[in-house]
Amino acid sequence: MKVQERGGAGTHRGAAPGQGVGERLPAPPRERKPALAALAVLLILIGALGATVLVLRAGDRVEVYKLKGDVAAGHSVSKDQLTTVMVAADNGVDYISPNQYNALTKLRAKSNLYAGSVLVGQMFAPDGGLQAGQAAVGVSLKEGQYPTNLKDGETVAVYRVGNSAGSGGSSASSGSSGASGSGKGTSGGAANSGSTGGGSPLVQRAVVSDTAAQDKSFGSGNLALTLTVNTADAAALAQAASAGEVAVVRVAGNG
Repeated sequence: MKVQERGGAGTHRGAAPGQGVGERLPAPPRERKPALAALAVLLILIGALGATVLVLRAGDRVEVYKLKGDVAAGHSVSKDQLTTVMVAADNGVDYISPNQYNALTKLRAKSNLYAGSVLVGQMFAPDGGLQAGQAAVGVSLKEGQYPTNLKDGETVAVYRVGNSAGSGGSSASSGSSGASGSGKGTSGGAANSGSTGGGSPLVQRAVVSDTAAQDKSFGSGNLALTLTVNTADAAALAQAASAGEVAVVRVAGNG
């Protein structure tokens, strides 16, 4: 009996520690921080608002004109030279939009414009941007009196040619005619005038501001030009042009 009691007692003592191992201490309550939660929500809202503003700004765009081809100074823009692009709206930029096309056709470029340029109002003026001391003179040239592939915006020198060049009011031509001893408008006078024109241009530098289509009917090959020159050269150039005694030569200074 004693043996059994001891065994039972030993069994009781061995079971007690096993029950203590299975027990867990209660977890401490979590400390809540409402300020941090509110800050996180506020940051999320600010990020969403910023993204919305960026989207709205990116969508605030306007349709404007862009050049597909070059436009020379003093020349108007044709419909086939224009395309449209979308750009960010900016009240500080005077963009030209498609609804302003009719007004654009009445203007001329102040300077040479190139393909890819977005058009703004400051690029154009009603008179093509003629500055003080400048004049635009129209001339009509026969085949052989102008270089091939002459384009708007090019720089040329203008010479007086023809049989009556010696009597056209040029002092140099008069002097040359006097030196030759010929006072008549004969073929000898023509030769003298030709040598004079080759030595000194009527206008040293003129800018082609408008090139009309070449007239090839009946093989004429005539070409009409508008030249921008200094006012001091305008009278002599107009006089020679009216007599059909003008020839132009391409000179350095073209891009």
